[in-house]
Amino acid sequence: MKRRKIVFDYLDRHGIRYDWYEHPEAPTVEIARRYWEEHGDGSTPCKNLFLRNHKGDRHYLVCFHFERQLAIRDLEQRLHQGKLSFASEQRMERWLGLRPGSVSPFGLVNDPGNHVHLFLDARLRDCPALAFHPNDDRATVVIAQDEFRRYLDCVGNSHEWIDLY
Repeated sequence: MKRRKIVFDYLDRHGIRYDWYEHPEAPTVEIARRYWEEHGDGSTPCKNLFLRNHKGDRHYLVCFHFERQLAIRDLEQRLHQGKLSFASEQRMERWLGLRPGSVSPFGLVNDPGNHVHLFLDARLRDCPALAFHPNDDRATVVIAQDEFRRYLDCVGNSHEWIDLY
């Protein structure tokens, strides 16, 4: 609950509009999918991967449509960041203040040094609203595209929209 409150407080403080709903714990897309479908808000839920480079000195958050699959080797070629691997739970906690299963761009509120670079699939720009966990896998935030872009501007981490597939 504390992690979600940090996100809600941040969004409220910056005047960013959003809706949210609670559901049982949903640490994977397969589990969360049934709650998204039940809620039927028309948003596009996103899958989020937290990665590190080979040296471990750069970290990346990659967001894309929940129904898509991305192979790490394909992602390496698209991102042009060298060899990538999944970041450890310790790195996830350090840089995003999160646990596995709750990763989303809202974790960037816990990165005041703006260390993590965000890659977003370019196709998400065409979605009227996006859905992410609010750093807690027992809830989902639905945020309109223009409000999400305002959030990205406020949080200040570098980000780019790229073709992931």
